[in-house]
Amino acid sequence: MGMNDLVIISVDDHITEPGDMFDKHLSGEALATAPKLRTKTDGTNFWEYQGKSIPSVGLNAVVGRPREEYGMEPTSFDQLRPGCYDVDARIADMNINGVAASLNFASFPMIDGGLFIQAEDKAQALTHLRAYNDWHVDAWCGAYPGRFIPCGLLPVWDMDATVAEIRRLSDKGCHAVSLNDNPTVRGLPSIHNPYWEPLYAVAAEVGTTLCLHIGGGNPAPHASMETPIEAWITTMPMSVSIGAADWLNLKALRNHPTLRIALSESGIGWVPYLMERADFSHEQHKAWTHSNAIFGSRKPSEVFKQHFTSCFIDDAYGLKNIDEIGEDNIAYECDYPHSDTLWPHVPERLWDTIKHLTEVQIEKITHGNAMRDFKFDPFQHHRREDLTVAALRRQAAEQGVDTSVRSSGGSAPLAEGEEARPITSGDIVQMFMKHAETA
Repeated sequence: MGMNDLVIISVDDHITEPGDMFDKHLSGEALATAPKLRTKTDGTNFWEYQGKSIPSVGLNAVVGRPREEYGMEPTSFDQLRPGCYDVDARIADMNINGVAASLNFASFPMIDGGLFIQAEDKAQALTHLRAYNDWHVDAWCGAYPGRFIPCGLLPVWDMDATVAEIRRLSDKGCHAVSLNDNPTVRGLPSIHNPYWEPLYAVAAEVGTTLCLHIGGGNPAPHASMETPIEAWITTMPMSVSIGAADWLNLKALRNHPTLRIALSESGIGWVPYLMERADFSHEQHKAWTHSNAIFGSRKPSEVFKQHFTSCFIDDAYGLKNIDEIGEDNIAYECDYPHSDTLWPHVPERLWDTIKHLTEVQIEKITHGNAMRDFKFDPFQHHRREDLTVAALRRQAAEQGVDTSVRSSGGSAPLAEGEEARPITSGDIVQMFMKHAETA
């Protein structure tokens, strides 16, 4: 096996939703009250919903731009690579990147559906959330069967509606849903509250994996507003450990042995120590913490390996230690179109970090584990030989996919006499607040 023989499934990418997404899925009052994409006089895009303005999710959709222009830009669709929002262009970008299939998280509704969760009119929010899922499954994923893993949002403010939506999505072939790793930030009960038991039960029953994406309820902390932004970016994947430890101590995992959890955009290098520390903590403290009620006779590390998949973008260290993590607990992610993506060079970097593994291990990490977790089989729609890196790139060559770097504005140039200084966490916070205010 070589690089060109790989079949790569990315379990974490993102959609910049097009402005007409609701048009074919709603009508009448439901369409009139749905989220609307607006444009300011300066060309900035933003969404409006129930009296709120949401900055354009072009933010950080920087794929194809010069690295000098990364940051809170771009702010309008005309600054984006079409693959961010156009499904045909996305497939072309996947082909040139050698990516056979992709799971795409929501953007403007927020990754966990927070826009709908926080909406005042919950009846409207339920209608629009379901319409979002219909667009995502039927229009976006359905446009190219076998090339996208659908991932739904849930009306978690109403548990009966949540259970119904998980079943409805399952019937539509969607076996992934995106949740906030810490729902208390949305004013909801903690994951340990009995409120969530019906969700855990139905997800285990129908085989739906719960995706916990970085930055939801437990965002990466930064030491101060003067902290250089790279310090913040460096710790972002490891911040997932806070939510991972919380979910690892979830009693529902004992009650539902088939429940699967994906730690999206988490990285894997830190996972062995988390499991080691959890085992030590349990053995050292269980006499007074009564954690046997959670773990029973199992070690926390055994629970982790039974229930969790950790996803990585670039993690050579973790891939040198997969025996400690578990070859069945690792999946690849591209993160298109965000600033960490290695597009269009994913196969080259991925192969360099996995070529020391056995063919069985490579198959699991590149696509097998994703197929299992999300009940997704691209080979029902395509021959395996047509989904390899080599085959997809041949198709991209025939399509004439352009990968040249394109400038589209970016940060303002330095003033005369101004010296470049490291961007700080405070700078990014201020930029985000500015975009939010202008929306």
